[in-house]
Amino acid sequence: MLEGVARIVQANSVFRSLCRPLASTWVNLAGYRRLGLRYDDLLREETPIIQEAISRLNREEIDLRNYRHRRAFQLSLSHQELPAPQWTKPQEDVQYLQPLIEEVSQEYAERDAFNSMISVRK
Repeated sequence: MLEGVARIVQANSVFRSLCRPLASTWVNLAGYRRLGLRYDDLLREETPIIQEAISRLNREEIDLRNYRHRRAFQLSLSHQELPAPQWTKPQEDVQYLQPLIEEVSQEYAERDAFNSMISVRK
């Protein structure tokens, strides 16, 4: 359902212009950038699709992700934030995991469709 709403908002320039300030405000209130995290760092790793997508990341990106998680955890434990110059900037907050999640989701859907096929003998 949310995907349908997202498509409508993206297709309509009036909705998009109304939602953009709200989205920026939400990101600022969420506070994950103040801890040096990216949006894709917040995704739950318990699902098989996300686990598979993470396993497809290159070693450097996995190391950076682990470093961001550890640093954010340490800052959270000490009730601190990074200094403002070290916050994740909006241009750095790119979706590095989302393309892999979509790829894995399509593969899972294809596998399910293939496994649910019924063969008919003539």
